[in-house]
Amino acid sequence: MNLPSRVRIVDVGPRDGLQNEKQPVPAEVKVELVHRLQAAGLTEIEVTSFVSPKWVPQMADNAQVMHGIHRQPGVRYSVLTPNMKGLEAALAAPREEWPDEIVVFGAASEAFSQKNINCSIAESIERFAPVVAAAKAQGIAVRGAMSCTVGCPYEGEIAPEKVGYLAGLMKGIGVARVDVADTIGVGTPRKVQAALEATLAHFAVDAVSGHFHDTYGQALSNTLAALQLGVWNHQSSIAGLGGCPYAKGATGNVATEDVVYMLHGMGIDTGIDLDALIDAGVFISQALGREPNSRVSKAVRTKRAG
Repeated sequence: MNLPSRVRIVDVGPRDGLQNEKQPVPAEVKVELVHRLQAAGLTEIEVTSFVSPKWVPQMADNAQVMHGIHRQPGVRYSVLTPNMKGLEAALAAPREEWPDEIVVFGAASEAFSQKNINCSIAESIERFAPVVAAAKAQGIAVRGAMSCTVGCPYEGEIAPEKVGYLAGLMKGIGVARVDVADTIGVGTPRKVQAALEATLAHFAVDAVSGHFHDTYGQALSNTLAALQLGVWNHQSSIAGLGGCPYAKGATGNVATEDVVYMLHGMGIDTGIDLDALIDAGVFISQALGREPNSRVSKAVRTKRAG
């Protein structure tokens, strides 16, 4: 079986992970989390979202967080920009505080698109066209997050053709790479592979990443299924933080600690120090007043305690 020899992980914890936390997390804690992640060897971090604080109050400190980060060479810092206003806000800072990449998004489910942003899939992607063009004109990379690629809380199962349709629209507006996300965590390996194959008809394998939620305990199996197709970019969240405010019952992303442990056990290189990663997960979990949602973290810490 030809598996990738290395995997690049994007940690989405600081943004996707924290966005639904009811209790406000201070900006300095978010900055420290980013610093700990990069110190552990993460080379891609989704930092924050330039979204209206009315909708996502947790991200109201976006500019403060971007300002506070001590950037490390070789690390890519991305932010979510839901519209032109978001992009303008992200670029209102001095150039050295700009993101390296912005993330735009769309759903493979018409019902989810309507409920989430009150428009059709095609309209939602069309709205992002000027945002993508403006970002690229400033030399900023663009990633497209494709949600509900295997299942939707309103529509149920999603056909791979719909995923291919969304990927084609993303490609059409100039998005450089895409995430294939199982937003509600209902996917199983073959369904995930079908969604990825539909995407790979439009994007090269180097431009596709997996993003699996662990709602039904399938995220690591789905990660392995993606690896079998050669997909070597993967998104996960430190300490298993996060769900989606618009996807009912979606528990957290798969924990970065669990993904890294699995990959290292398979002899796949990530460039990440698992012990430092576990400590970063403990740091943010303590700030939230709970245990990390990672089995590997728990097992390693139990072993450390002797």
